Amino acid sequence: MPHRGLTPRNDPPYMGHMSASLYNARILRLATSIPHQARLADAQASVSKRSPICGSRVTVDVVLDGEGRVAALGQEVRACALGQASAALMGAHAIGRTPAELAAARDALTAFLAGERDDPGDWPDLDIFLPARPHAARHPSIRLAFEAVAEAAAQALAEPVR
Repeated sequence: MPHRGLTPRNDPPYMGHMSASLYNARILRLATSIPHQARLADAQASVSKRSPICGSRVTVDVVLDGEGRVAALGQEVRACALGQASAALMGAHAIGRTPAELAAARDALTAFLAGERDDPGDWPDLDIFLPARPHAARHPSIRLAFEAVAEAAAQALAEPVR
């Protein structure tokens, strides 16, 4: 007899087994601990990115120091748990990074999610998104924070340091 009601992992039927692997305790813990959640009044550059699939939105503000490294970061995150977790990982490690390093992290994450590389690169803990690889519809929300910070840092690099 087919199982009705909750799935074997006690997920609501509309979520199926996807939620157990995608929305695990590590993801949910990260989603509740996003650093730098205040917009910067003196940002050199600000970039907003939105996922066309789920409507998640991330806005990132940056200020670079005289050496071209991120000295200050602010972000506003209105995203699903995956987007929030990604913003948490980005925010935890973006200070001190160059625009080139941020672009490399964005590109490595994109290739990792697409299955074009086996590892997510040097950025800490991005392997947490391994269960999302087969779910292409989730990739845009995971990439938002990294796309926004890479673009903002590149724009700020073109601006004179204040």
